[in-house]
Amino acid sequence: MRKGTLLLAFLLVPYLGTCRRAKTNSVSSAQSLSASSSVSKVKKPDFETEIKPIFQARCQPCHFQGGKVYDKMPFDRPETINRLGAKLFTRIKAEKERQIITEFLAQP
Repeated sequence: MRKGTLLLAFLLVPYLGTCRRAKTNSVSSAQSLSASSSVSKVKKPDFETEIKPIFQARCQPCHFQGGKVYDKMPFDRPETINRLGAKLFTRIKAEKERQIITEFLAQP
């Protein structure tokens, strides 16, 4: 009986060590995955290269230099876009363009 118990103990010790290492590795990899996902931030769309061209295509000439309403609502300035917010979507219908503008408005 003692020999059987001793043999069983010798067989289980390496197995338990392997399980403990596997559990530790899975916890550390989960922590590193969580840390890396919090580090990667969504970058704000660039006004000059991504936002302004949308408005140039849809709102020119009226809201750009020399346009009828440029003095009241200049769309070549990011502060105007931020101030108007979702009201801009009355003329912007393309879903991809709306998404880019929404990302721009959501960032501080």
